[in-house]
Amino acid sequence: MAAMAALQSSMTTLSLSSNSFLGQRFSPSLYPVPVKSVEKPCLIVMRLKRWERKECKPNSLPVLQKMHVKLGDTVKVIAGNEKGKVGEITRIFKHNSTVIVKDMNLKTKHMKSREEGEPGQIVKVEGPIHSSNVMLYSKEQNVASRVGHKILEDGSRVRYLIKTGEIIDNKENWKRVSKEKQLAEKVEA
Repeated sequence: MAAMAALQSSMTTLSLSSNSFLGQRFSPSLYPVPVKSVEKPCLIVMRLKRWERKECKPNSLPVLQKMHVKLGDTVKVIAGNEKGKVGEITRIFKHNSTVIVKDMNLKTKHMKSREEGEPGQIVKVEGPIHSSNVMLYSKEQNVASRVGHKILEDGSRVRYLIKTGEIIDNKENWKRVSKEKQLAEKVEA
């Protein structure tokens, strides 16, 4: 009892009531209440399929794959519906390792009419083929071969066909391909 009386006397000297802090909140004027943001997170999330995703670098540009074929190469298709056919590469897509070979893998595209009175049409379009399904081809010896790399005496690094030893990269071939590409762009424009 004496302890209780001593406690009460000490509280009165401090001018505090016994229930001043027990189970009560501090007044809101002393401590600001945190304000919740009004923005709600977007509930709809677009998900790409695994085969639709492109692997990206940290700067958000797609990772470009190294390929054994280049623009203007003569290739033989070794897999798929066009197996065994020979053609020239007209376009390359490095982000997914596909190539377009001239007059191969034709798809039908139904085009709407652009103007009134003009009829719609059905157009044949070349579809892409994965680069692993084509192999470099030698026109002189009529043989498909894997590609190798070697350094010539003048220090230039060239590609060659392993079976025949034929050098693929030469300046004349590259100039011819670039001229054909420029002519095609002029015709389209």
